[in-house]
Amino acid sequence: MAHLLHMTAPIQALDYTFDLPNFNLALDETLLEGVDAGILPDTLRFWESPVRFVVLGSAQGVEDEVDTLRCGIDGIPVTRRCSAGGCVLQGPGCLNYALALRYDTLPGSRDLHYSYASVLDALAAALSTDVDTVVRAGISDLAIGGRKVSGNAQRRKRNAFLHHGTLLYAPDIQAIARYIREPEDRPDYRGNRTHEAFLGRLPLTPAEMRQRLARAFGAENNRDLTPWEQETVQRLVREKYSRNAWVRRR
Repeated sequence: MAHLLHMTAPIQALDYTFDLPNFNLALDETLLEGVDAGILPDTLRFWESPVRFVVLGSAQGVEDEVDTLRCGIDGIPVTRRCSAGGCVLQGPGCLNYALALRYDTLPGSRDLHYSYASVLDALAAALSTDVDTVVRAGISDLAIGGRKVSGNAQRRKRNAFLHHGTLLYAPDIQAIARYIREPEDRPDYRGNRTHEAFLGRLPLTPAEMRQRLARAFGAENNRDLTPWEQETVQRLVREKYSRNAWVRRR
């Protein structure tokens, strides 16, 4: 498979998952901060949480999106990420990827709509198989046969942007329906379908998806977490991701 995004420089791969939910969210933001400041190289990260947790988009209200009573009974943490978009359930069966890129690395990406279209089209081509065709759906989703298999969101800074998303290969849809309310804000292609009728799965293993995305985005040289990243993650968890003021904000 040839590179599917026409980038001006190779990017580096980082396959790193923390055990704790808020550390994983903090690392995605750390990547954006580091690439924007020129401290880190353009990076494609993969991670998959070993535990379930609920993640809100940056502007969503907790009680609007989450069944907090059930989450409390079952010990499911509720968190918030730095990007916009919808509420999701993280955990086993959901591989995550994050692209932190300088705008100059992906020409045209200063335009929000272009960046979404170019990244999602590359993802769709990379994840399609002989049996299942993945297509861009709505503004920020990927779907197979009208069922959502990936949700995506962005956060943008002066010199770089973060595009990250979920890849559903073995989602626990009953758990999603238990902890996440049916959304008021929904893409047109979803219609009135419930979580159970709307969500699908990618027919690929996590290893296959990692390989396909790395080739599609031209990611080379799997790198380790740097001391600066470790320190910044710790700071963001301490100052932001562990605080109710962030999680419960509206």
